[in-house]
Amino acid sequence: MKLSSLSFAFLLIAQFTYGQYNPEKPDLCQGKFYTEEDAKNLHADFAKRYSDKKSWEKHVKEIRQGILDGAELSNFTFKKPTNIVIHSKKDLNGYSVENVSFQSIEGIYVTGNLYRPIEISGLPPKGKSAGILCPHGHGTDPRFAAYTQQRCATLARMGAVVFAYDMIGVGDSKQSDHKIDKALKLQIINGKAALDFLLDLPNIDKNRIGMTGESGGGTQTFVLSAIDDRIKVSVPVVMISGYFFGGCTCESGMAIHKRPTHQTTNVEIAATFAPKPMILISDGGDWTVNTPTMEYPYIKNVYSFYGAENMVENVHLANEKHDYGISKRLAAYPFLAKHLKLDLQKVIVDGKIDESANKILSHAELQVFDEKHPRPANAVQGNEAVMALLVKK
Repeated sequence: MKLSSLSFAFLLIAQFTYGQYNPEKPDLCQGKFYTEEDAKNLHADFAKRYSDKKSWEKHVKEIRQGILDGAELSNFTFKKPTNIVIHSKKDLNGYSVENVSFQSIEGIYVTGNLYRPIEISGLPPKGKSAGILCPHGHGTDPRFAAYTQQRCATLARMGAVVFAYDMIGVGDSKQSDHKIDKALKLQIINGKAALDFLLDLPNIDKNRIGMTGESGGGTQTFVLSAIDDRIKVSVPVVMISGYFFGGCTCESGMAIHKRPTHQTTNVEIAATFAPKPMILISDGGDWTVNTPTMEYPYIKNVYSFYGAENMVENVHLANEKHDYGISKRLAAYPFLAKHLKLDLQKVIVDGKIDESANKILSHAELQVFDEKHPRPANAVQGNEAVMALLVKK
């Protein structure tokens, strides 16, 4: 693609005026790539490239194509998940939990838990349900953690069908280490497959699909939301930053930010979701510290091109740190309820959202692969085998 003189000038500014240039990885923006001040100046320069819906949407096409090109997915054919197994259903208080695996590409399996609303009678709710993808952040098997279960169970009790799935290399998805070089590529493939799985479940309203995750799961949320129009509501938690690009290969290990045609940031990637509903949940203890004064106003300005400033929000918890704890969940629930038409009243007790009806299940209860349900025989194992498959694909 031929660059205009203006685009070329901005590209040079971004590459050489701002950021920590790494000669060993010149195409990557990783970690705290900019200083906070440089990020502000860079985005002020970026904002000169678009002033209305038409000029912004031209740039959106660059950003989306840049993600696909940088993640080596521009010529990739995304296929429906296969070898779907759903087992070990547990009926709880207003919701059920099942253990799930399916094949995203031949030899690679996505693993997770499916939370579905149930009525007191034990029968499925009438009509179609909203669907929500819930990727998680980094940690020791976060899908099994209480905070992930609380989020998914509460949303299911509100009427959503929720799918929480593993990052690669954690939980039941241990076919390779997490930090393989093409982790970003594989997690986009798995995210697409997870979305297909969710949409193909019975009685899912395809116009009421949301996605929410924290930290690395926040990155998965705004990246997948940028390239897949089927996601209608986006809730990235404690992740969107103008100067931080994610510290893991699954977030910034492939060249989705620096392209021959342009340079972008996670702020711009998140803004591609305009004018659909999005809430940024941030805190004072990590790289989202400046969200109320920098990232949120920047994204809100993009929403103004559509006359949709009221569709983007920010809840900033200045005294909190990096997590998807109760305060963040209490910010997310009303927003998701409003825009996905969920029943918030089902989780309110004495005027407040109450998670006490949720049951925290054990690792064994949520485990996908066990003696009765072994990992499929065709699942590839080891970093080299997984990388070879991704290079081939």
